[in-house]
Amino acid sequence: MRTPAARPYTLLAQYYDRFFTFHREGFRHARLSLLREILPRVRTACDLACGTGAAALELAKLGIKVYGVDLSPTMCRLARAKVRAGEIVTILQGDMRTFRLPEPVDLITCEYDALNHVPRKSDLARVAHAVARALRPGGHFYFDVNNRRAFQEVWPGTMWQERSGVVMVMRGRYDERRDKGVTEVDWFVRQKGGWRRSHERVEQVAWTCAEVVAGLRSVGFQHICSTDAIEFFRSHPRIRPGCRTFYVARASSPRRSNGRGGQGLGRAN
Repeated sequence: MRTPAARPYTLLAQYYDRFFTFHREGFRHARLSLLREILPRVRTACDLACGTGAAALELAKLGIKVYGVDLSPTMCRLARAKVRAGEIVTILQGDMRTFRLPEPVDLITCEYDALNHVPRKSDLARVAHAVARALRPGGHFYFDVNNRRAFQEVWPGTMWQERSGVVMVMRGRYDERRDKGVTEVDWFVRQKGGWRRSHERVEQVAWTCAEVVAGLRSVGFQHICSTDAIEFFRSHPRIRPGCRTFYVARASSPRRSNGRGGQGLGRAN
């Protein structure tokens, strides 16, 4: 059976910066807090599933050479347009399951629940393998995921937003049989003489902590630490305890590459 292809965002990419900026401060706070001991030592990094480049550019402002990778051509185009003269940021189009970088990096980030967007659960090990290949020995992988509880408790319902000339209607549900969150997105874009309606469907794999840890350990990641996102989003109505988790994992060293050197799951300090 063929693996379902991951579908890059289309209108969601085009209008992402107009509708999805409300959570960026929480992600920035989480990144600086959870990576505070790591970032001072980072010289090269990759933001995987970089979207329109927000996190990649923030890393670049710290003096880090950054690669951004995203599957969506529109996301890549918008991210490249934000890179200013003097910033060492390279945007590459690629699939998080198979991407390759021109050089090994010290840190790979993958934020905004991007890992939920792989087509099926077995793809997590593929992503972990591609990340481990792209990291220097002892490098770190930092990411967040929506947990199953988020799709069960928060996803169901309808959200409506309007910006100048654009209306977005999102209807979410949890598909228990496939263990996925499903979002139906209807767009209404004002054009001369009326409105054009378009539709997108987004599916996200629902993860458990055990599944995430198993995927990381399968390729030798060590010192896997987790933190509940509620610590950084206490006033966010769509993030509740147990719904989103941040992870920091360290790639194995050459002497401990068999995946048996992990220190277990703990709290990231």
